Amino acid sequence: MLEFAENQSAERVTLFVNVILPLAISRLYTYRVPFELNDVVAVGKRVVVQFGKSKLYTAVIDEITTIAPQKYEAKYLMEVLDDRPVVTSQQLDFWKWLADYYLCNTGEVMAAALPSALKLASETRIMLNPDGNIDRSLLHDKEYLIVDALDIQPVLSVSDIVKLLGQKIVMPVLKLMFDKNIIHISEEVSERYKPRKRSYVKLNQLYNEADMRRELFAELERRAPKQADALLAYLKLSRNEALVSKNDLMEESGVSAAVLKALIDKEIFIVEERNVSRLYYDEFEMGANFELSPAQSNALNEIRNHFIQKDVVLLHGVTSSGKTELYIRLVEEALHKGKQVLYLLPEIALTTHVIERLRKYFGNDIGVYHSRFSDNERVEVWQKVLNHEYKVVLGARSSVFLPFDDLGLIIVDEEHETSYKQFDPAPRYNARDAAIYLAGKYQAKVLLGSATPSFESYFNARTGKYGLTELTERFGGVSLPEIEVVSIAEEIKRKVIQSHFTSVLMTDIQTALSNKEQVILFQNRRGYAPVLICRVCAFTPKCINCDVSLTYHKSSSHLHCHYCGYKEDNINVCPACGSTHLEYKGFGTEKIEDDLQVLIPDSRIARMDLDTTRARNAYQNLLNDLEEKRIDILVGTQMVAKGLDFADVTVIGIINADSLLKYPDYRANERSYQMLAQVSGRAGRRGKQGKVVIQTYNPQHRVIDQVIRNDYKDLYLTEIDERKNFKYPPFYRIINLDIKHKDADKLYQQAEYLAIELRKHFGDRVIGPEYPLVSRIRNFYIKSIMLKFEKDGISIVKVKSLIRDIIVQFQTTPLSKGCIVQPDVDPY
Repeated sequence: MLEFAENQSAERVTLFVNVILPLAISRLYTYRVPFELNDVVAVGKRVVVQFGKSKLYTAVIDEITTIAPQKYEAKYLMEVLDDRPVVTSQQLDFWKWLADYYLCNTGEVMAAALPSALKLASETRIMLNPDGNIDRSLLHDKEYLIVDALDIQPVLSVSDIVKLLGQKIVMPVLKLMFDKNIIHISEEVSERYKPRKRSYVKLNQLYNEADMRRELFAELERRAPKQADALLAYLKLSRNEALVSKNDLMEESGVSAAVLKALIDKEIFIVEERNVSRLYYDEFEMGANFELSPAQSNALNEIRNHFIQKDVVLLHGVTSSGKTELYIRLVEEALHKGKQVLYLLPEIALTTHVIERLRKYFGNDIGVYHSRFSDNERVEVWQKVLNHEYKVVLGARSSVFLPFDDLGLIIVDEEHETSYKQFDPAPRYNARDAAIYLAGKYQAKVLLGSATPSFESYFNARTGKYGLTELTERFGGVSLPEIEVVSIAEEIKRKVIQSHFTSVLMTDIQTALSNKEQVILFQNRRGYAPVLICRVCAFTPKCINCDVSLTYHKSSSHLHCHYCGYKEDNINVCPACGSTHLEYKGFGTEKIEDDLQVLIPDSRIARMDLDTTRARNAYQNLLNDLEEKRIDILVGTQMVAKGLDFADVTVIGIINADSLLKYPDYRANERSYQMLAQVSGRAGRRGKQGKVVIQTYNPQHRVIDQVIRNDYKDLYLTEIDERKNFKYPPFYRIINLDIKHKDADKLYQQAEYLAIELRKHFGDRVIGPEYPLVSRIRNFYIKSIMLKFEKDGISIVKVKSLIRDIIVQFQTTPLSKGCIVQPDVDPY
């Protein structure tokens, strides 16, 4: 018996695993596998490891090997967390491609890709699930200790729990508690997407017979006349509506909520709560067998034909042309083939009607994935995609990281949106471009949809790389909105402008309100006034951390920095010269709202910007109020351009188009057209033509004329020549390097050193270093180096490898101390 045990021990193989840690380190790290875990380790499983002196991390196994590291002694991995891999081999390949393409580390991609609950680390904060009902009698000793500690101190780190239990291996305990819904990951406890609920009433089945109803009505009329009125109103409404809402019933009958409650308490009425869309749609849109218009049918056939030859097709359809119906048909076809579908949206919270409509068709086969979900919800979606329970996933940019197995179609709606680009932290990826690469790995097809495509996508379509399908008319034959351009300078000269509103816009607002219609006003700057200035000495309050002036917010009566969040009290006396002659320059959404309250005091005005939508469910509440006509005028930033689709919005006012047109960026005209066209597209989407008023100091501007004519092609043709002449995308690739340091003099030396090293290899393709528009943020001074590379005749893979080597070499020099270098590939 002893001899057998010795032979068995001798046959054991020493295994090592190369793991990805959720850290910005450039290499995989190797750990030794304890013999008892040899049969358990597998690529894609999560393991608990110690990294550094004492910190614990959840890592993902990338490779299993028998080769020990040569330069260091491998530590033992501590625990394997999964029964089966939670990350697929395709995902690991995708992570590596993203790291290579966007010049970051695989660990940074992992940190962005995995929900927090799947990557617990020493500093991860744990809290009790506020929605969970914990039965303490069912808890194990260690679970009880943790729950008890969280009762005393609401938030604990994993390190705290290690000390509490007196053992290093606590991840399995926390994983079990997370699976039981006992704990939450506190970083991710943020606003959840919550479907809007509406209460409907229906008559108890006991009164289905006419005789029973007559008897009931007679009884109520004698004892409770108001309840009889409610019953009569219900019978009237139910003839035309399958479902009668509580609100409609109270409005029709004129009874109070107490009367309705009495009928419910008597069980004459039964209440049913249903999830409903926050946005308007006609009943035919919710029918499962909707009919496509001839234009839509032709476009669908064209897309199918393109997919025979091309992997990517661009659908260029004007606003409200019915692109969503085409998406639904293509999703159905992919599902019939047994494939999975990824449907990308720029922002889930802004397009909730798409979620509701897709759920109508695909029911439980559809999952929604978004960073605002709680960690429990995100992990649940991850597992369901892994288990093939979700065939369709609707999500924001982070959903490209989900563990798909058999992807057949990716739809990228509003593909031009900058929301698809991750700005901070790394990886600074573009979800649209990443989705196209991802589709290639699965031999899937990609449909890009937009009324105002990005120049890169449109260029690829016109040059034959992508297929191109165009929808040039609105669904149902509704006309595009009438657009009128008004000269602000002319209105000032004639002295007919009121505050920031021209006489034309004021007349249209008054007409719309008298017709019981709604108005949206667009001003792409929040706050009350961007600049406070002393008329005597020209002093302007500035942020102490950033090189920007502070914006005055009337709601808080503070001066705010929109970059770092710093704020200070408003001032009435100039701190430089002591003058009291201070005045506000410029205007934001708060000022527009304030002036409207004075000019149109009887109207109900609301504001939609970052300040008013921070609170839980604030955005959804605004949409509800707009849909239910509790808002007459909505003032907003670019949020109002995304996804709003309401029947009674007939007037759109663009308060100052010049702030878009004069932005110092090579994409300024492209973005201005996109923004103006998208905002204009919110008007007159249901049967009646809308009106758009564009206020500007430059009515003859070429882009405004192109918006009026809805001539995207002319915009493209005029801009594309400039892009080619000045070496910008889509003809050239751009890589930006932002160099940051808290000392301006050291930053100058570091940036110059890097620029010299880069010029040794790339010559005049290197531009800079220069200070960007905002040259200091959060006490870090910034200099930028731009690199432009032609798309033909040069290997971008070799270029990126060389840039990475130059950055690493720079970071090995004493000069780099305290410096941060941030590469941004394909910057926006």
